[in-house]
Amino acid sequence: MLYCLLSFLCWGCADLFYKIGNNDEKDKHSHLKTGVIVGLVMGYHATFYAMSNNLHGSIMDLIKYLPVSLCYIASMVIGYKGLKYIELSISSPVQNTSGVITALLLILFFKEKYDLPVYIGILLVFIGIIIISIKEYKENRNFDLKIYKKKFTLLAIILPLMYCLLDGLGTFLDGVYLDKMELIDEDIALLSYEYTFFIYGIICYLFLAFKDEKLLSKSDPPKFIAAILETIGQFFYVFAMANDSVIGATIIGSYFVLSLLLSKIFLKEKLNMIKYSGIFVTAVGIFILLIQGV
Repeated sequence: MLYCLLSFLCWGCADLFYKIGNNDEKDKHSHLKTGVIVGLVMGYHATFYAMSNNLHGSIMDLIKYLPVSLCYIASMVIGYKGLKYIELSISSPVQNTSGVITALLLILFFKEKYDLPVYIGILLVFIGIIIISIKEYKENRNFDLKIYKKKFTLLAIILPLMYCLLDGLGTFLDGVYLDKMELIDEDIALLSYEYTFFIYGIICYLFLAFKDEKLLSKSDPPKFIAAILETIGQFFYVFAMANDSVIGATIIGSYFVLSLLLSKIFLKEKLNMIKYSGIFVTAVGIFILLIQGV
């Protein structure tokens, strides 16, 4: 469960820095620039990790894991783009319902049985997410279109939902690959994903170079910090999912509670008692799952 908690912390903090580095509505290629930076960091880490642990992956391993990698990369690109149109505190709850959905799918498809506290923990996490999401919807359904363009409002709704579906599918496939059917080793899965993201980063770089886009700007330092935290979180995530994909998906997928609190502290985004109650309920569910997983 230590891997779950570490991934939870890393990705919760990464969300904050993604928001800081991707909130320029005037930069239509901001999400691609973030992809270049994340790809660079992941490529460096994959190479260092492979060399230091004498690992030898292959092209076939990369291809085998490609369905999982593509789901994650597509969801992350959508997430980067969506951050320009919607506050972190609004997008994160919607996006991160994928963890609970994945856990339920894994239980349903593989018919695994858990002790009652595990189901209670999953239910509490889901209830907490629903509380926050409903409150966010009520607060933001009447956007002032003089401030928020209509297309931005529409994207603010569609993009988190697309992220949720793709990330949920990727996490479900990870549960199959790493835990339920053990189709690939954790280390090789990590290398395959990071090198796939590295390739995506190269493609983004070539596209931006063709467009004569300036890659370096004042918004890049937060993106680098986010990329480093993303990569560290990915490292812990792979091993967490290999241990217990149901509990791992629920806990790690709930990292938005940390994102909410950080956005309140550092970005001065608004939270109220209803949202705090949702955070509390989710936190109780996570605590129960951590205890059960130890």
